[in-house]
Amino acid sequence: MHKKTLVLGLGNPILTDDGVGVLVAENVRTRLPKDTHIDVTEVSVGGLTLMETMIGYDRVILIDAFQHLEENSPGVVHRMSLEDLRSISPTQHSVSPHDASLVTAMETGQRMGLPLPDEVTIFAIEVENVMDFSDQPTPAVAAVIPEVTEAVLAELN
Repeated sequence: MHKKTLVLGLGNPILTDDGVGVLVAENVRTRLPKDTHIDVTEVSVGGLTLMETMIGYDRVILIDAFQHLEENSPGVVHRMSLEDLRSISPTQHSVSPHDASLVTAMETGQRMGLPLPDEVTIFAIEVENVMDFSDQPTPAVAAVIPEVTEAVLAELN
C-alpha cells in the first residue's frame, strides 16, 4: 500500500524568487510517471488554508522560499521538518501576519482530529528577491532548482 503523498510547491510565480517552490513542483510533476500515485500541486497560501490542503495525505513534501533576515545566502537549500520550523524563522509562506503559522495550523488541525500527514518534509530555498514582479528567479535561486527537484524525487523513492 502506498502512502498517500502530496508534493506542494508554495509561492507566487510572478514575484521573482518567491515562485521557486512552484517551479520545483512543476519540474517534479514532469519527471513523475503518468500513472503515479503522487499528487503534485502549487499554492500561494499559508497557515490554515495550507493545512487544509494537506488533509487526507500521509506524507507531504513542501517546497518554499526562505529568507533569513540577518544572514541570507540565496540559493542555499535547507531540508527541514515541522519540528525544525518550530525552532527557527518560518519559511516565506508558512507564516503570515494575517494567518496562523504552519506549525500552529497543523497543531490546531491535529487537536480537531483532522487526518493530517504524519510526515512533513520542507525544502526551504534561501531567496534574494521576493518583491519585484518577474516570472524569472534570480540566478542563484534558478541555479538550485534542478538540485531541489532531484532532492524531492529522491525523497519520494
